[in-house]
Amino acid sequence: MDRFEEMRNFVRVVERKSFTKAASDLLIPRATMTNSIQRLEERLGTRLLERTTRTVNPTRDGDAYYQRCVRILADLEEADGSFTNADPKGLLRVNLQGTLARTFIIPALGDFRGRYPGIDLVLADGDRFVDLVHEGFDCVLRSGDLASSSMIGRRLALLHEATVASPDYIARIGMPETLADLKGQGHQMVCFLSGADDKPIPLDFRVDGKLCEIMLPASISVTGADSYAACAAAGLGIVQVPRYRVADDLKSGKLIEILPDCPPDPMPVSVLYPQNRQLSARVRVFVDWLTELLAGLDFAGSGRA
Repeated sequence: MDRFEEMRNFVRVVERKSFTKAASDLLIPRATMTNSIQRLEERLGTRLLERTTRTVNPTRDGDAYYQRCVRILADLEEADGSFTNADPKGLLRVNLQGTLARTFIIPALGDFRGRYPGIDLVLADGDRFVDLVHEGFDCVLRSGDLASSSMIGRRLALLHEATVASPDYIARIGMPETLADLKGQGHQMVCFLSGADDKPIPLDFRVDGKLCEIMLPASISVTGADSYAACAAAGLGIVQVPRYRVADDLKSGKLIEILPDCPPDPMPVSVLYPQNRQLSARVRVFVDWLTELLAGLDFAGSGRA
């Protein structure tokens, strides 16, 4: 095993805080990973990791060595990519927003695989906040405004949104014609909790160029996009969702649009990756492919532009 492999293994153990998870990510036996780190520490003559029964953390020397390894490995991959014509290859771990993944990205993955057959993908999906480094992901795709973080975000698209509720809800509470009606007729929202701190997201409306945010009473709060839309269909309150998600339900009458002349601002879709490292060739081509794919979609409706 050469020094670059030892560095790669060490970096993954630090980021995953686990020998077992790091070995699984890199598709090697745990014993191989353990022996690799032991040889590295013996060669350097210092302890790099503090091991407990629950987690693995870098020592002060280990943290300094980790920072250098990240830069060296990124430079090595960049240098190799500059002087070879070979396509990117290796393992790429991506975390995707579930509905976007199922609706647009996974159906098109055959095209990506055809272009880059040497890249093996590990896909996870969800709506929760993800710690890319410690959970071992190379990049993450999310919709919504980006919270301040140590990640670099690249905006890929804008999702047009609609304010909707079920016919049963409208029959019970009434159809609001103005924002004053919305606040004064006893309406309720389904509260969407976002981010690591489960911050409630208000309903927002664009009126005469001005953004108005409204928090309505909510007896139900959710953290997932699928549950959020399902609550609206069940008559449990008002929600604001990307229009592509409810286009069929609006056509069929399963959902009714509220205040269409005061639409929410479009929701950005972004890809995020750690700022303390250069983009690997694998991540770069995947991000470029996502950009191309999403640019060809009509998010005002539900199909391709």
